[in-house]
Amino acid sequence: MSTEPEVRLGTSSFTAKGWETSFYPKGMKAAEYLTFYSTKFDTVEIDATFYRAPSAAVVNGWARKVPDGFHLAAKVPQAITHEKVMVDCDDDVKYFVDTMSLMGDKLGPLLFQFGYFNKQAFKTGNDFLARLEKFLKCLPKGPKFALEIRNKNWLSKPVFDLLRSHNTAFVLIDQSWMPTVSEIFDRFDPTTADFTYIRWLGDRKAIELQTKVWDKTVVDRTRDLQDWVKACYTIQKRGTTIFAYANNHYAGHAPATIKLFQDLYDKAK
Repeated sequence: MSTEPEVRLGTSSFTAKGWETSFYPKGMKAAEYLTFYSTKFDTVEIDATFYRAPSAAVVNGWARKVPDGFHLAAKVPQAITHEKVMVDCDDDVKYFVDTMSLMGDKLGPLLFQFGYFNKQAFKTGNDFLARLEKFLKCLPKGPKFALEIRNKNWLSKPVFDLLRSHNTAFVLIDQSWMPTVSEIFDRFDPTTADFTYIRWLGDRKAIELQTKVWDKTVVDRTRDLQDWVKACYTIQKRGTTIFAYANNHYAGHAPATIKLFQDLYDKAK
């Protein structure tokens, strides 16, 4: 596995119902999952940190279990993005960043996953932008930061320009209620940092009507991923590293989604 691949591929979390038989060797202990996972992928996005900032012991454990060249990305705790919504959270940010920095060179981007804010949270997108500007100015230097916006009406040139001025990656997502990657590229220049962050999320409600066990593909995403291959080559022409993560809700089995993307990506070379 290359330590500097053109596109670093992984999944959202390294455990899920059904993976104990479809991805991990039968009988493998859960404590061995991350080490095994790191032999198959370049990176992983940790979901658990969204619910609670990890302890130093947990982060050191992750670091010991993965090889040099592997990158562990992590969601910023919801206390910052959803509860305090970027206000009076300097201590929370510092603790999270300091703790995650124990990963050393194995630390990937830190993801701000914001929710869909209604008018009770922000009357307009400009109000959100004003608060975001103050927040980004106070972020600690060093880590890579990526930011996900889930309100399509808030996507505007000033948003991309602000992220670019702070070398913060705009997160490109494939989700049911957001513009497609082709639509984004038609309207904006979405490369806002020295790396790009992609999340293949899908339609959670729709796929859970079909399955809640994530051991196989249930939705054919070939056509969608072909569009993502084109987008990734466009990004790579700019010399930009890509971190891309598949969620089980995208097609049913995230490891299979990554394999399909890799196959399509290799064929397009």
